[in-house]
Amino acid sequence: SKWLYKKKTNMDGKVHTYKARLVAKGCTQTYRIDYEETFSPVADIRAIRIVIAIAAYYDYEIWQMDVKTAFLNGCLDEDIYMEQPEGYVDPKYPNRVCKLQRSIYGLKQASRQ
Repeated sequence: SKWLYKKKTNMDGKVHTYKARLVAKGCTQTYRIDYEETFSPVADIRAIRIVIAIAAYYDYEIWQMDVKTAFLNGCLDEDIYMEQPEGYVDPKYPNRVCKLQRSIYGLKQASRQ
C-alpha cells in the first residue's frame, strides 16, 4: 500500500484542505494467487443510446452523476491482507498485517464489489 496526498485550494490559490488516501498497489497482486478475475462496471453503449433516444423523444432532461467513492463502499467477498501502512506500523509488532474489511482503491477486486 501507499499514501496519496492532495491539497485542495480555493479560488485564490490558498490551501484550505489537505487530504490523504491509502491505496493498494494492485500491480503487486498475482493473477490466480491474489485474485481470479477483474471487472469494470460500464454501461453498454447501446443502452446509453436507447436512454438518450427516449429522453429526446419525450423531451426529458438527462442528468449525469459520478460517485467518487463508489469503490470504497463495497464489502469484500474474500479475506484480503496487506502490510501495515507507512506511519501506522506498530513498533511492538512490525511484521503484523492488516485484514481489510472494505475495499480500497488499487485492489484488483475493488470493482467487483
